[in-house]
Amino acid sequence: MRTLKRFRPRPFALFLFLSLSLSPCLASAQTQSAGAPPFKDELVKQENIYRDKVEGYAVGYVTDRTLADYASALPADFDRSLARLGPEDRWLDIGAGMGQAILDYYSPGYDLSHPETAKPNTKKARAVAMSIEDRRTAFWNQAATHLEPNKIQYLYEKRLRDYSAQALGQFQVITDVIGGFSYTMDLSVFMEKVLGLLAPGGSFYTVLQDVRAEAGTNKPHYEGDTFLTEIRNTAGTDVGVCRWLKSIGCVEVTCEYKPDWKPPLEVYRIHKVCDDIAVPRLETVHFAAGTPPERGYRLATPPVTTNLTATSAANTK
Repeated sequence: MRTLKRFRPRPFALFLFLSLSLSPCLASAQTQSAGAPPFKDELVKQENIYRDKVEGYAVGYVTDRTLADYASALPADFDRSLARLGPEDRWLDIGAGMGQAILDYYSPGYDLSHPETAKPNTKKARAVAMSIEDRRTAFWNQAATHLEPNKIQYLYEKRLRDYSAQALGQFQVITDVIGGFSYTMDLSVFMEKVLGLLAPGGSFYTVLQDVRAEAGTNKPHYEGDTFLTEIRNTAGTDVGVCRWLKSIGCVEVTCEYKPDWKPPLEVYRIHKVCDDIAVPRLETVHFAAGTPPERGYRLATPPVTTNLTATSAANTK
């Protein structure tokens, strides 16, 4: 049985989520008090989890996932897409931790396992690892000295939203394995940022644990609990993450449910076909710190179509 570690400290009461989803006024009252930012205490706790300052959460906070872990969890097309990249292409790994997946890409072992596409490192794509905290090891620094300058980069101390599109440029492949897509409080804004960085024809590969699958027949992994990430419409019905992703303009989305994982996974390939991205807006109605956190969203007003090329997305998240 395959697993992606997760720590869930306490169950989330279903009645609270439903009440927040169905009542905008109640949601506002619950999430904002005395002018404080919504979910301030939970966000502080989440930040401390990132910095290893909360005892007990490390069991679910993984920073050393390998490229083999990525290939196993993500859609099969990910491995083929990565292997096809050339020296002018770029790969962004969000929530990269130690950057082990990128190191594996440049290793002799990768070439041995991909003999049909094996190429010298000078012919491989450039790769950027992104992490909130600096998790680099001596292996990363050693690899960097043996590769051509700027072949690999490691960005840290800032979240994705804090980088301008001009500073990051565009990428042909973006990955996120229990990174920002699982942790961000502002999921729709996160997707706008990712799609702004993705070149037309490129793909974003990501995964979520314990969500309502596209078919809608599965139940939450933990009995009596809710799904880890929920998106509800104004009527309070859970529409599912897959359905929401498929409503984004200018992308083609495939969703695959993997029930053999514990917790079960739904994995996604979001393929960008044009620049007029329109991401349906989500309002955050629940956020509870964890690894990853519990999140609840409500569909807001219809989105306005926005061009999110690398130059126009500078100030989006």
